Amino acid sequence: YSATNGVTDSAAAGTALASGVKTKNGAIGVLQDLVTPVQSIAHKAKEHGAAVGVTTNVTVDHATPAVFYAHQDSRHKYYDIGKQLGPSDFDFFAGSDFMTPRNPNASTDKVDLYEQTRRAGYTIVRGYDEFRSKYKKSKKMVLLQPEADSKDCRDNIPYVVDQKPGNLKLQDITRAAIDFLSKQKKDGFFLMIEGGMIDWGCHNNDALAAFHEVIEMDEAIKIAYQ
Repeated sequence: YSATNGVTDSAAAGTALASGVKTKNGAIGVLQDLVTPVQSIAHKAKEHGAAVGVTTNVTVDHATPAVFYAHQDSRHKYYDIGKQLGPSDFDFFAGSDFMTPRNPNASTDKVDLYEQTRRAGYTIVRGYDEFRSKYKKSKKMVLLQPEADSKDCRDNIPYVVDQKPGNLKLQDITRAAIDFLSKQKKDGFFLMIEGGMIDWGCHNNDALAAFHEVIEMDEAIKIAYQ
């Protein structure tokens, strides 16, 4: 249960997991007053000299990854959440894409999130092959799915049951994150990996999709364990 509801949502549950405090449903990394920021375990790890990675197979500004680096009164403020990715100065992010890469209010912040992220020192790569070619020379990185896949659906990488050669996989994200964080000359690393598509399959009452996403998560766990 959250601070305000008998049934929590991903934002409040994620904030509790990441920061150890309950908050209002829909809130990202803030107290129930929707203003006071709370520090996540990822921020604490960074303060103590560790490399930090936040990854998912849905968008990088979705509720669960967001609670580790952002502070917003609503999980639906995707653009505002995405703006906080760069200033977090974490080492590695991965996901399908940004949910809202351009400011809905065109009169301000005309620079999209891709350029803002690059200006913060991140290399943005598309797909696992491009990651392999660039990760050794990159100081900070954001791994997203190939452009063609985002044009088809930016909200998430394809379900395992629908994937084709070249699609980004949770296993790829796991390998990439561990490889990238391991090369950082820091005091170990903290890494959050979300199998967000399990949740989506269940919301859609799609048992076949959900089962295969659980298997994919298990395969990712095997890679991390190895």
